[in-house]
Amino acid sequence: MKKILIGLLGILPLLYTACSSGKTQPETIVTVKTDTVRVYGQELSVSFPGKIKAAADVNLAFRVSGTLLRVPVEAGTYVRKGQLLAEIDPRDYEIQLSATEAEYKQIKGEAERIIDLYQKQSIAPNDYEKAVYGLQQITAKYNAHKNALQDTRLYAPFNGYIQKRLFDAEETISAGYPVISMINTGSPEVEINIPSSEYMRRQEFNEYTCAVDIFPEVSFPLELIGITQKANMNQLYTMRLRLKEISGQSFPTAGMTATVTLNYKEKESMLTVIPLSALFGDNEHSAVWVYNKEKQSVSARIVKPLEVKTNGTVVISEGLNAGEIIVTAGANSLKEGQSVELLPAVSSTNIGGLL
Repeated sequence: MKKILIGLLGILPLLYTACSSGKTQPETIVTVKTDTVRVYGQELSVSFPGKIKAAADVNLAFRVSGTLLRVPVEAGTYVRKGQLLAEIDPRDYEIQLSATEAEYKQIKGEAERIIDLYQKQSIAPNDYEKAVYGLQQITAKYNAHKNALQDTRLYAPFNGYIQKRLFDAEETISAGYPVISMINTGSPEVEINIPSSEYMRRQEFNEYTCAVDIFPEVSFPLELIGITQKANMNQLYTMRLRLKEISGQSFPTAGMTATVTLNYKEKESMLTVIPLSALFGDNEHSAVWVYNKEKQSVSARIVKPLEVKTNGTVVISEGLNAGEIIVTAGANSLKEGQSVELLPAVSSTNIGGLL
């Protein structure tokens, strides 16, 4: 995982070599402030704000156009799956089906006679094929008109509540235009956004819980539905989870805010964390100075930052191992292979450095 930085002309200053009177100036040993690279994610849980959403929130529409005959439900009404929600005046569709049904019966009878004669080898194959294709065509038309008549009635697709009634009786509507807004009473969901550092650790997720202010003593267990594979404009990944039922406990309702806690497996993280001040470089590369204990010098190494935290640290995904010592101040004034001395740590009994 370590990568030695070679030839970074645009990042590191050239090795300083000065000559005076044919003699090389002695190298200046500088004192540097350092820190130890730490493993990121040793915490076993992390929390994010989220919002409760209905298991299903749908707008229901007719597949056919017409004038609303009745809408027997109001906003807030609880309905069961299969219950009638609205109906379009079916007169025109009944007339259409009646005419098609008569045509279907006529053609079907003629086709059956021709098919019977063909089996007795009494007619030409061409007449037989015309009869078969004609029967298929009128059958499809007949079924389509039967479906259109059935589609004049709108039924609840699941148990739930009516959110909005968008039209009233006697209004004319077009096919596909929402008439009823409805939410499911099934297990609600909660949606959160996680940063890239947590997304990289998604395989380490162990269990999920959420807390809602209105139920202060309850921790609702969650199950993962999915995580988007692409970050949004804020470089966050959307995670959807479903609340599990607790015996004797009612669910929070859609629209409530929640705090979701992600628990991790007890496993060593591949990510490391360092102070942001240790980084230097340009728009294409980032690097840090790594201290070599044996040589008592520093060498530059390219790293891959993953996320800058609000506490002044940066998460590194590649380039460093936990326990290595890095320079955290004055990075731009150092040279490759320069000898350095470590700034002594402040004693716990000498707070403020007064002694």
